[in-house]
Amino acid sequence: MTITVADVTYRYNGDGTDADAATAALNGVSLTVDDGDVLVLAGPNGSGKTTLVRLCNGLLTPDAGEVRVNGTPVDDAPVAARSSVGMVFQDPRDGFVAATVGADVAFGPENLGLAHDEIDRRVDDALAAVRMDGRATDRIDELSGGERERVAIAGALAMDPDHLVLDEPFTGLDWDARRSVLNRLDHLRHRGVSVVIVTHDLRDLAVLADRTVALADGRVALDVADPSPEALTDLGVRPP
Repeated sequence: MTITVADVTYRYNGDGTDADAATAALNGVSLTVDDGDVLVLAGPNGSGKTTLVRLCNGLLTPDAGEVRVNGTPVDDAPVAARSSVGMVFQDPRDGFVAATVGADVAFGPENLGLAHDEIDRRVDDALAAVRMDGRATDRIDELSGGERERVAIAGALAMDPDHLVLDEPFTGLDWDARRSVLNRLDHLRHRGVSVVIVTHDLRDLAVLADRTVALADGRVALDVADPSPEALTDLGVRPP
């Protein structure tokens, strides 16, 4: 099972019919993420990272090219893509649908039609993975920013997706929470789940990542297993 991005172009404020009237956020981007791969998607602000990952589950539609999830074009089956690709947004508030921690994390599994015992197991397991054990009844609007980030990650984990995409997931996390999330990501990759981590800061990710893809001005500027600090610095990325 893979995510395949083939020669994708995406323009803001354009529909693909007038290239001069729109800004190209992505311009001919191609890459593949295979089972069990941990891919770090790096680049400075405005390089196209968030735009690219939002194409992977149909939140955006490319103006040219194609995105496939597990062999199926996302445009043909957006619901299947969103079930297969767990997404953690850069601003976790974009993904919350319930008032309390437990209800929010349970929302995805409930929509899969799972049995109550399985939903409870997934919620407990996901909250433990982000060090939010025993916090199911807490109100989300009373949490700190770092705690909200952890709830968002737990919600994605509870879906048990084929692929997990995290957009700047470590913002506001203390070291214990960060380490806990990294350990869970390592566990997932050994189960065959592919992981895409969007970041401009590669600290703590060098050991986990199989590849680093760096974007610059909407294009792939680097796609290597072990990037040099100099190459990353030149692209506006903080080396590990």
